[in-house]
Amino acid sequence: MEHTDIGVVRTAITRADPEAVAALSAFGTATVHEAMGRTGLMRPYLRPVYPKARLCGTAVTVLLQPGDNWMLHVAAEQIRAGDIVVAACTTESEDGFFGELLATSFRARGAAGLVIDGGVRDTADLEQMDFPVFARAVNAKGTVKATLGSVNVPVVCANALVRPGDVVVADGDGVVVVPRERAAEVAATAARREAAEEGKRARFRAGELGLDLYGMRGPLAALGLRYEDRETRSER
Repeated sequence: MEHTDIGVVRTAITRADPEAVAALSAFGTATVHEAMGRTGLMRPYLRPVYPKARLCGTAVTVLLQPGDNWMLHVAAEQIRAGDIVVAACTTESEDGFFGELLATSFRARGAAGLVIDGGVRDTADLEQMDFPVFARAVNAKGTVKATLGSVNVPVVCANALVRPGDVVVADGDGVVVVPRERAAEVAATAARREAAEEGKRARFRAGELGLDLYGMRGPLAALGLRYEDRETRSER
């Protein structure tokens, strides 16, 4: 009986519907996160390695060993157009697992980018290539190729569960994971949120206050908030 997912490459995975992925790509991570009931968000230490990096695609997952990037090379073979490689590690490691050469390999396979709970390097080259990467750290320290991990198994990346084929959306606000079977539903909810926000935006532009738009005055008063039209003695 199998007791571990170490040393496994799963070559057949179910990816989210391409139309749902395309629909989700129109929204930012904050909108998607809210539309999904405020779930699926990775830890905020994952940051884009260059400004304006943005991602939306289906996950090819990788489980790495600390200081070892062997499984990223193994994962390259499993990439299809539009995939995002999502790499977790068996324990915390900020070594530079990924750089320009692997980015070149991934791009040739059709990858849309990388999310990694570890370090990357060659950031100037990645920006020049416009290969979006969201990482835990930027670190020039290299890695070895000596220990097995796995590809296309469920992983926990920066506290978020990611299964092969789930949708990953990332921008300057963070990284969020949408379960593949919920992709169409979340995209529809996100669209409704965006439409509602446009109406609120117009009211704010007209000078309306959030206090009135959101009906805040009553609850604030119930908690004892009061307005005074006089200075206190200490303010004089």
